[in-house]
Amino acid sequence: MPNILTIARLLAVPLLPVMFLFFDRPWADWYAMSLFIIAAITDYLDGYLARAWRLESLFGAAMDPIADKALVMIALLVINGYAGLTPWILLPSAIIIYREVFVAGLRESLGGKARALKVTNLAKWKTTSQMIAITLIFAKGVFEHHARMESGSERAWLMGWADWAGNAGIALLWVAALMTIVTGWDYFRKAMPFLKEEPDA
Repeated sequence: MPNILTIARLLAVPLLPVMFLFFDRPWADWYAMSLFIIAAITDYLDGYLARAWRLESLFGAAMDPIADKALVMIALLVINGYAGLTPWILLPSAIIIYREVFVAGLRESLGGKARALKVTNLAKWKTTSQMIAITLIFAKGVFEHHARMESGSERAWLMGWADWAGNAGIALLWVAALMTIVTGWDYFRKAMPFLKEEPDA
C-alpha cells in the first residue's frame, strides 16, 4: 500500500498542468488544487503506513523523495505560469527549485554515503510549509475566478478570501524558501567531509 500511494503520487504530478490545458478556469484551479491536496495527503500516508506496518523498502525510500520533489516543483511551475511570474512568487520558487536540484545532486554524488544526509525535522517542516503554501495559492485562483461570476457583497466576500489566501500562501512560501536555504546549507555541511579529495600517496 505505501508503494502504491507513492506511485499514485508520481502519476498525479504531470496531471497538474494538464488541468489547465483541458479545463476552463475556475474548474482547472479546482481540479489542480484537489489533485495537489490528495497527492500531499498521500505523502504523509505512505510514510506513516510504511512505518506502522513495517513495510519500509528500498523502492519506497528512493521513490518517495522523488515524488515529493516532483510534486512541489511542477506545482510551482504551474502557479508561476498562471500568476504572471510575479517576483513575490517567482523568487521563492526559484530558491526552492534550486535547493532541491542541489541536494539531489549532492545525494547522487555521494552514492552509498548519502545516508549521511538524513532528512531532518526542519526539512519535514519545510515540505509541510511548501504544501500548505501551494494549496493556498491555488485557492486564491479558485476564489478570484468564482468572484468574477458574482456581484455585490458575494463578490466582495470571495475577493476578500482570495486576498487572504494569496497573501498567506506567498508569506508561507517565503518561509519555506528560507527553510530550504537553511536545510540546504546543513546538507552541504554534512556532505563536505565526503567530498574532499584524498591526498596523493
